[in-house]
Amino acid sequence: MAHASDGHSLEFKLPDLGEGLTEAEIVRWLVEVGDVVAVDQPVVEVETAKAMVEVPCPYGGVVTARFGEEGTELPVGAPLVTVAVGGTAADGPARASGTGTGTGNSTGTGEAPAAGPSAAEKKPEGSGNVLVGYGTSEAPARRRRVRPERRVATGASGRANGRVRDAGRTTGPAVPAAEPVDGPVPVISPLVRRLARQHDLDLRELAGSGPDGLILRADVEYALRAAAAQGGRTADQEAGTAGALPAAAPSDGTRVPLRGVRGAVADKLSRSRREIPDATCWVDADATELMRARTAMNAAGGPKISLVALLARICTAALARFPELNSTVDPEAREIVRLDGVHLGFAAQTDRGLVVPVVRDAHARDAESLTAEFARLTEAARAGRLTPGELTGGTFTLNNYGVFGVDGSTPIINHPEAAMLGVGRIVPKPWVHEGELAVRQVVQLSLTFDHRVCDGGTAGGFLRYVADCVEQPAVLLRTL
Repeated sequence: MAHASDGHSLEFKLPDLGEGLTEAEIVRWLVEVGDVVAVDQPVVEVETAKAMVEVPCPYGGVVTARFGEEGTELPVGAPLVTVAVGGTAADGPARASGTGTGTGNSTGTGEAPAAGPSAAEKKPEGSGNVLVGYGTSEAPARRRRVRPERRVATGASGRANGRVRDAGRTTGPAVPAAEPVDGPVPVISPLVRRLARQHDLDLRELAGSGPDGLILRADVEYALRAAAAQGGRTADQEAGTAGALPAAAPSDGTRVPLRGVRGAVADKLSRSRREIPDATCWVDADATELMRARTAMNAAGGPKISLVALLARICTAALARFPELNSTVDPEAREIVRLDGVHLGFAAQTDRGLVVPVVRDAHARDAESLTAEFARLTEAARAGRLTPGELTGGTFTLNNYGVFGVDGSTPIINHPEAAMLGVGRIVPKPWVHEGELAVRQVVQLSLTFDHRVCDGGTAGGFLRYVADCVEQPAVLLRTL
């Protein structure tokens, strides 16, 4: 059993991970009971409503207990691990007693469960896997999960699609036990893991259709439908044998919990709709010259300039002329707070849902710096590595919904901001240019604004200035 040598145990609790975040879901444990950890070493990977983050432990020593299994949601302030500070791992099988997660150490005393000769032979309470293969060195190998023989439901294609328990019975033919698998099963998002857990579906029995075998939501839903169909056929056969009436068809629809990123987005948009009296104005603009200017910039050598960076530069110039739109409303004080700097949010669609990373001090950046920062934040968003600080504190949002192939939109303002510029797709259209009909690159621009901070004249002036800069990029030279 792991213990401390001339030390004492300290309990590390889930810290506050950012503005308004009250809970986090355990995605993956990075340490085992008995591991020796250093100060500030990450011990667990969690997902909040904002991002996926690794949580470092401020103590160094031996991990004596863990609280919560993968997939468990914990509130801020709940215990994560206990660490024997100043301790060292004992000789012998340090973790033959399990991991001390959840019910394995519900008292919160920080003491590791006692090891016994049969500890590795029985399943921990609430676990569907047998824990074997613990090492004996100071940093033993991670535990391996070995599945007993499972039964899986098989669809029409013959593909194995998991297992759903039905009153203690399993359906479908038995399959041999698979090879041991280390670590959590790779899934596209925690929503997929939660959906499988709610239906008691073993993700380790699925063959993911995503890159590198990544399990997608469609894979889980396919497995559940196949299992339900198999279960329905079995129930009909039993009912026919007994002379009973056929079972009623299950209710239609799938319930998806509004939690995680989707839940946070829902809460924020609902608050925006309740509190902000918004209005939208829009204008079509000839973006031909802007596109030519970008082509000339990129032909001159050096880092490539993105179109969204040029639009962001136009936004910051417009906000300097119309500072009312770079503000927020304090309803309790009944004050409009005009902000000094522009922290520009931009909407980014990811596999985990819509997120809005924030480019800090966008007003002080040139086109090259904006391009680099947009690229960095977009990559981090898609990988789920954005920190809470990179997702909060925006003062104005740029929404490039043209990437979805649409011309216009009336988006909901990102609370507590006061405005959002929307940019549609840039497409060739007939346009009167210099008195003649021509084919030009046309874009629709829209401004959704909080009517409390300004009237239509200010909003229209802002949008017209943006359109002028798009049509005649030289206008920007006045503000550089």
